[in-house]
Amino acid sequence: MSSLGPRLSRLVAVRLGAATLLATFAVALALAGSALWPIDRAVAALAGLFAITIIDAATARFADRFHATADLHFALDAALISAYVYATGGVTSLFTPLYALPVVAAAGVQYRRGSLRMALFTSVCFVAIVAVQYSGRSVIGLDSSVLPPADVAWFTVGVNVFAFLAVAVLAGQLAENLRWADVAVEAASEKIADLEAFNRNVIDHLASGLTTMDASGHVMTFNRAAAAITGWDTDVAGKLAAEVLQMPDTFARALASDGAAARPRRADYTYRRPDGRAIELGVSAAPLPLENAERGFIFTFQDVTDIKGLERTAQLRQRLAAVGEMAAGIAHEIRNPLASMSGAMQVLRGELPLSAEQAQLMDIVLRESDRLNGTIRSFLSYARPSPVAVARIDARRAVEDTARLLRASPELLTHHYVDLTVPDAPVWLDADENQLKQIMWNLATNGLKAMPRGGRLELFASADDDAVSLGVRDQGTGIPASEVDAIFDPFRGSFGRGTGLGLAIVHRIVTDYNGRIDVESALGQGTTIIARFPVSRLVDAASGGSR
Repeated sequence: MSSLGPRLSRLVAVRLGAATLLATFAVALALAGSALWPIDRAVAALAGLFAITIIDAATARFADRFHATADLHFALDAALISAYVYATGGVTSLFTPLYALPVVAAAGVQYRRGSLRMALFTSVCFVAIVAVQYSGRSVIGLDSSVLPPADVAWFTVGVNVFAFLAVAVLAGQLAENLRWADVAVEAASEKIADLEAFNRNVIDHLASGLTTMDASGHVMTFNRAAAAITGWDTDVAGKLAAEVLQMPDTFARALASDGAAARPRRADYTYRRPDGRAIELGVSAAPLPLENAERGFIFTFQDVTDIKGLERTAQLRQRLAAVGEMAAGIAHEIRNPLASMSGAMQVLRGELPLSAEQAQLMDIVLRESDRLNGTIRSFLSYARPSPVAVARIDARRAVEDTARLLRASPELLTHHYVDLTVPDAPVWLDADENQLKQIMWNLATNGLKAMPRGGRLELFASADDDAVSLGVRDQGTGIPASEVDAIFDPFRGSFGRGTGLGLAIVHRIVTDYNGRIDVESALGQGTTIIARFPVSRLVDAASGGSR
């Protein structure tokens, strides 16, 4: 509800306009020679009007501190009207109805109580004028002989007083109704504003992105989580939703083709943020009724990159478990007769007279037998890992020993360079040191194989509050994005030699420690593989470890 000062100031402006019109009319009558309103009275009335207006305008700003200021304004109005009535015949004056104006004005500013006070005040003023007229004293410019009989005059007074009070009651009632209507509207507006603020706050604090689309396909709303997920740091309202969310054509066409029978839809796809980072986006679309029977859509979406990664890891582990369970027994059964065959071939080679060609063929058989035996040994190591000896170790030592062995290995060619990056402080980790060396060796030898034309291989270790990281960075051929998730599958070797189990073994060891492996690769630029071990580790009981 507005304060008293502004309401009174608006009323001053209205009174000034209305009184100016009346004064202009009176001056026009005086200039026309009307006996009712001579020129001297018109000038005096106009001067009084503007004098009161100046007083009202000067004091209106004090109304909130001094509520009696409003009473003074209306009293001056009533006094000016009384002067008009007195000067134009008193009980016979045509200006008597003007007394209703301050009564109505008081109702608009002070409601019922103010209108009743002003009605009583105007009644007193009018009664006083008539009493003076009939007291035997002369009225300015009016012959007392033209006054009506006293009983008629007092009847007229009674009618006017009743009219003043009736106007006060009616105007006060209307003002009170308007006042409470204003209070209700203001309360409803505050409630609506609070509800809008609450809804906005809820929407902005959703963990999921939320955006709405109008019937023409343009964005209407875009919450804070949506901006954080998609990387949009500018206002996207009015942009095409299909462009902002990078919807696949099939998904966008499906939404457009639903027509009136729209139904919820779901799509998972790769989204490329403005900063160039690619994420997996899971988007759900539901129909949104709009005005004029139109239909838009409301989209909720999340960054499901980590979830997809976990799903792929779970699927990989399931595949690996199935392969291990099925093949471990077969490999074990093959290994024993293979050893017997290899031993027999060696005996035969030593006892039989062989030609050069036969000896060469025998050597091939023995060499391939050894290679097959090595493959089976690696596979059994992967499928049936031996118990681990977990102890608190400095992980730098595993990285340094691997680098030292690698520099003396035949895997290292003359155009290969091995760099070592480890912190000065110990990197403590509860793990089996041999397993860490196996991880680093397998990653490093794969890195060398990825650089057939030479390059620099970096072995590194680091630690923070959450994890210990061991990794290898090469400058090799890189891995296509479509094949990154498959490099840890068994027998997926891509270098033409080896068992194809090295990275699978690395993956199995790291996941046994509840860790994860991150791969960053670009074709023609190289690959970085990092094994991250959580600070608090619980080795998988299946591998025979402990906390």
